[in-house]
Amino acid sequence: MRVVLGVGGGIAAYKSAELVRALQQQGHAVQVVMTQAARQFIQPLTFAALTGRKVIEGLFSEASPEETLSSAVEHIAVAQEHDALAVAPATADLLAKFAHGLADDFLSTLYLAFTGHVVLAPAMNNAMWEHPATQENVAKLRARGCRIVEPEEGWLACGSIGPGRLANPVAIAQEIDLLGIQKKDLEGETVLITAGPTQEPLDPVRYVSNRSSGKMGYAIAEAAARRGAKVVLVSGPVNLAAPRNIETIQVRTAQEMRKAVMEHLKQATIIIKSAAVADYYASEVPKQKLKKTATRLSIELDPTPDILAEIGQSKGDRLLVGFAAETQNLIEEARRKMNSKKCDMLVANYVNQDGIGFESDRNEVEILSRSGEIAHAGPADKIEIAEKILDQIATLRLSLHAADARA
Repeated sequence: MRVVLGVGGGIAAYKSAELVRALQQQGHAVQVVMTQAARQFIQPLTFAALTGRKVIEGLFSEASPEETLSSAVEHIAVAQEHDALAVAPATADLLAKFAHGLADDFLSTLYLAFTGHVVLAPAMNNAMWEHPATQENVAKLRARGCRIVEPEEGWLACGSIGPGRLANPVAIAQEIDLLGIQKKDLEGETVLITAGPTQEPLDPVRYVSNRSSGKMGYAIAEAAARRGAKVVLVSGPVNLAAPRNIETIQVRTAQEMRKAVMEHLKQATIIIKSAAVADYYASEVPKQKLKKTATRLSIELDPTPDILAEIGQSKGDRLLVGFAAETQNLIEEARRKMNSKKCDMLVANYVNQDGIGFESDRNEVEILSRSGEIAHAGPADKIEIAEKILDQIATLRLSLHAADARA
């Protein structure tokens, strides 16, 4: 695999030399890109000697006009020629630039042009790492599919003790190495995925909804695309960027979601219903805002269409995966839902655990199949949970294909 290693300006920059060696020992070719701040901690000559390649230090060359013109678009060429971008150490400044799309040097510009795998290994003072701004930036980057190799706890260069120390270079190299073992077990499949909540209006300014962020469904969509599937994502209202190279259909209400799903159902071979569809809606919505009064307000709500059950009744040989969010009796309720909706598999999770599930980047789930097997996944990042879910789907799909061949 061809890896670009970005080196940020932190005391941990010297460990990046160890990372270069670890990647080379795994058989990867490494191109180093340094920020100007990184040069204050380690010299480019070190990386040039290790890699046998020129170290890229800036957007523009100070040499001849011809070389300057070539370097002006070098970030595009580097992005196209490499399979993975790793940044270690990823400083607070770099995380902020990447999260907000700022591009004022070679590395940040390269990130915007890069379409392959991205691995970020943060390193900084513990207070900087735990600051809400940094954590929000990390969450944004995770949601876009970046893999975060979390910093370790211990003594820091500033004398503090806490999380912020660069992860072991060998562990970072192993995380990068895993990207080269990308499964392609969903090639030839068309996966229809629903994600996020729905919003059911009560008047022109109010609605009934839930806490679903859509992060789990988006992670599954991106992972399925990486595995070779054609993906159609039907998304309720979320604060997430539409995944690149995935057909994304934005909807708001349960009725709109049902319409979009049914329009794309025929082409799908696998349906994954991870959306948290509202259970009720107001059949009569006033055209004017409801005014607050001192008296009690009563609103009649009707059940929304049960999209999962409707698909289950006519799914044919399609593989149907449902989701269940519960606050108690998780396995019993999940099994009941799987059987009543005629799902082939059901992913269930508790939604009353802190830091897990709704609005979080992490999840912990039980994956039930019709055969009675239960696979546990997590707690882990939703990107990792998505891979575990797709592992189970791919295995089940393969067994169904085998059964059809024997029939």
